[in-house]
Amino acid sequence: MEWLEEVFGIKYTDVNQFLIKIGTNLILCIIILIVGFWIAKILSKGIRKILRKSNTDEGLVTFSTSFISMVFKILVVVTAISQLGIEMTSFVALLGAAGLAIGMAFSGTLSNFAGGIMILVLKPFRVGDLVFTQGEKGIVKEIQIFNTYLHTTDNKVIILPNGPVANGNIINFTKADIRRVDWLYSISYGDDFEKAKKIIEQFIQEDTRILSDPEVFIGIQLLSNSSVDLTVQAWVKTDDVNPVFYSMNERVYGEFEKAGLHFPFPQMDVHLKSNVNA
Repeated sequence: MEWLEEVFGIKYTDVNQFLIKIGTNLILCIIILIVGFWIAKILSKGIRKILRKSNTDEGLVTFSTSFISMVFKILVVVTAISQLGIEMTSFVALLGAAGLAIGMAFSGTLSNFAGGIMILVLKPFRVGDLVFTQGEKGIVKEIQIFNTYLHTTDNKVIILPNGPVANGNIINFTKADIRRVDWLYSISYGDDFEKAKKIIEQFIQEDTRILSDPEVFIGIQLLSNSSVDLTVQAWVKTDDVNPVFYSMNERVYGEFEKAGLHFPFPQMDVHLKSNVNA
């Protein structure tokens, strides 16, 4: 290795020490990344358990754990880079300038972060609520830093950005304790409306899930071309909406025909006139 000193004026021992130093720092950097990310994972899991044991809102749990995990991973990366001997003051300045440029380019991402905070503070919905927003309907499973996760009834996962969700229209089907169930039944012209009304009232009285207050309403909604349309409105607990709705339909379908009431088909009367002059 004497040629190194002759050509470049560098001693072999200096090169050897430099390589050992770089190699050691590189190994330490990798160890810091591996151990740091592992600790970040353990830390986020521990915080999640602590928050859940303290009965913290599930949306705040998922948001906080994802945020803390991200911050801790950034600190790990910065520590690993400093281990390589890179001056962090200039790096932080460069990172700040890059962050400003990226922030301007990804302003939507920042709005999603702000939207997540608004959702947690204003609480238009919580984890477990059934909501309709941004044209999608599903049960809220997670509220993370940038996105909200919905699960549909057929178990599809819908990922929505928090910004548009927080600033858009939200229908929360489970926020209220009770909800109104509406039915629309049609009977033929000539059928006894009072008989149909009494049958429906009997079904309602027999179903203990239907509340007596507010009062049930049964009336004729429309005299359409082929049928007399009856509207039925009853109040139930939110969890009983679908079971009550479907069970009432089954009973009406099975009992109306037995009582002499008919479900009409669409029909049209056609009158033909003969041409007597033909």
